[in-house]
Amino acid sequence: MSDTVLKIEGMSCNHCKMSVEKALKKVAGVEKAEVDLGRKEAVVAGSADRAELVKAVDEAGFKVVE
Repeated sequence: MSDTVLKIEGMSCNHCKMSVEKALKKVAGVEKAEVDLGRKEAVVAGSADRAELVKAVDEAGFKVVE
């Protein structure tokens, strides 16, 4: 099981970071989610489906870019 890295647009502050982490942690199969605001990316550990992670970020008001 490897980590999933998501590049995320739209985060500009610590509140954004926390919102994305909270949304990702609610996805089934997520063991750990850490967002790096400077790199504008999230690293998610666990067995969650990538599509579900992207959906969670989108519903939190941010956009995953490939």
